[in-house]
Order: sequence, then structure tokens, then C-alpha cells
Amino acid sequence: MDERVREHAEVLIDWSARVEEGDDVVLSVGPDAHDLAVAVAEKLGERGANLLATYSSGEVTRAYLREYDGEFDEPAHERALYEHADVVLSLGGGRNTSAMADVSGDTRQAYDTARAGVREARFDTRWVSTIHPTRALAQQANMAYEEYRDFAYDAILRDWESLAEEMGRMKDVLDGGSEVRLVSGGTDLSMQIDDRTAVNSAASVAYDSHNLPSGEVFTAPYATEGEVTFDVPMTIRGEPVRDVRLEFDDGEVVDYDAEQGGEVIEAVLETDDGARRLGELGIGMNRGIDRYTDTILFDEKMGDTVHLALGRAYDACLPTGESGNESAVHVDLITDVSEDSQLEVDGETVQRDGRFRWEDGFEG
Repeated sequence: MDERVREHAEVLIDWSARVEEGDDVVLSVGPDAHDLAVAVAEKLGERGANLLATYSSGEVTRAYLREYDGEFDEPAHERALYEHADVVLSLGGGRNTSAMADVSGDTRQAYDTARAGVREARFDTRWVSTIHPTRALAQQANMAYEEYRDFAYDAILRDWESLAEEMGRMKDVLDGGSEVRLVSGGTDLSMQIDDRTAVNSAASVAYDSHNLPSGEVFTAPYATEGEVTFDVPMTIRGEPVRDVRLEFDDGEVVDYDAEQGGEVIEAVLETDDGARRLGELGIGMNRGIDRYTDTILFDEKMGDTVHLALGRAYDACLPTGESGNESAVHVDLITDVSEDSQLEVDGETVQRDGRFRWEDGFEG
């Protein structure tokens, strides 16, 4: 076994999920994440945690959804599993990144909506999602397998304490701000962020961060106005999506188009009322991610990018007792800000052409 697999497991258990002796842990394992699952199981055994492993496969879910005929009920048995768990660890590693491509958008929408309670129960645990580098992911990223493994571990095996300190500077800016404006080619978008709390997403539940790798600072915007173009290609619901443009008025998407995948964006927007509003503004700060891979777990954390999510807002960004944007979906879209762009908070430029004001090379 590649020693980096064990290092990955150690970061996941110790830094990310903060697993303690006696914790009840649900381990969701993708088809090709076997080696990482073994390494994680070893660490959980050493820690004295209680392990239940489950199998997660896009091909299995596809088979089920393609044959199911009727209304979807909430899977109360799955919700109960998470309600009794302390930690949920998801190890992605599918054999086909487009396994769900021929499942209709209406079916996916109904399935997602019925599972809202399951998601809420999972989000109430110390949950962390990560991926094991697989050949399918390497192929999607257009890399050789060995090249992709090096890339993935460069992003995952970071000095997370140092990165958390740097990202804390961006968090302080957002926490003290009221309005964010993003300007670049095809984009002039403003949104309110007052009374919100930004999350320093340093790949640990101690920072209200639940992805490994991570490396972003995000908040929950509202009152969005203007237009934005997302020029980073990606796959959504198994379909390629390119050059998406959204226009907002009074916080809602009022117009949209896409060079490719417009029907996918339409399906997302029609999920529910909340799907037409933003749930997240995220600023990528992980310089270990140096290229697009068509995998959202990596791409949204890449330095020189900003992403916005349609749908659900995260409670960690909201005042106690306040409900933010609610939706059955949370779909991220990414724009490259490495050139001819600027990010302003209350009229002051915080980032220009991918460089933050505290970095060498920043030109205010």
C-alpha cells in the first residue's frame, strides 16, 4: 500500500473528523476506495471507535432509480442510522464518474427532495467527505493515474494549520463586511453578507469544515444582484456543463443560459424555490490544487477561483436561530479569477487577478 494512503487516513481521523474513543462511526465506502477504507478502519480500531461500514455506488443507485416506479418516501431507516452516529466518513471512489448520466432529472429531483431529512441527520454529525484517487477520476481529469495520485495527495496532505492561519485573514475580512462585489469578464455581481459568519474551511470539523481536501473560505450571501459567468467546465449530475451565465434580480435567478448543459441548469433551478437563490459564496485558497479536474471536491478549493452555489445555505454561516436559504440541492459553479478580475468587500479590493492583498504581487 502506498504510504500516502495511510497518511490520508491519519489526516482524516485526527485532523478532519477528530474521532475519539467510543465514537460511533459510519464509514461510507466507494467501489474503488478499498485501500483507503482499510487504512481508515485500522486507524479507527487503534482509536477504539465503533465502526459500521456501508457501500456507496453510483451504479447501484442508478440501477435502483431506473427501475423504481412511484413516489419516493423518506428513507427513515437511513435517517435513523445517522441520527445514532457521532461521525460519518464518506470515501468517494467510483468506477464511473458518469454512472448516473441516464437517470432523468425529474427522478433525481424527486429522490433528492425525499432525502432532505437524511441529509439533515447526516449534517448533525461530525461528517467529512474525501476521495481516494482512482483511475476513473484520473481519466475525468485527463491525467495519467500516477500523475493524478500525486496531484490528489498534494492537495490532501497539506500543512493544514498554516493554511488555516492564512485563510483566517480572508474570514476576518468577510466577517467584518457587508457587501461583496465580484467583477470579471462577463461578471458584475453584488451580494450582501452582513450578519453572516464566514467559515474558514480548513478541512476539519473544528473549523466547521467537512471536506478533505478543503482550502476555501465561504459564507452565505443574500440579496444578490447582477450577472455572473461560470467559465470553469464541470460535470453536474453526470452531464458536462460549460460557460453558464446567471442573471439575478432581488436575490433570484431571473435568466440563465449555458454553452452546454443548459437543461441540467434548468433542472437544478426547478428543484424548489430555494434553488433559484444562492446558498454559498466560496473563495478558493488551496494552492496545492493547480489545475481543473472536473471534480468539485478539488476544483472549488483551487486558488484563483470563486464559486457560488445554488440552493441550500449552511447553518454555520447564519446567526443562531436564523434559517438561511433552504433547498433540496446545493450545486456549485466556478469562475476563474486569475486574470482581469477583482473581488471587493465594501468597496475595497481584497483580491485582484487571483492575488490577495497580503500576498506578493498584489496590485491594489
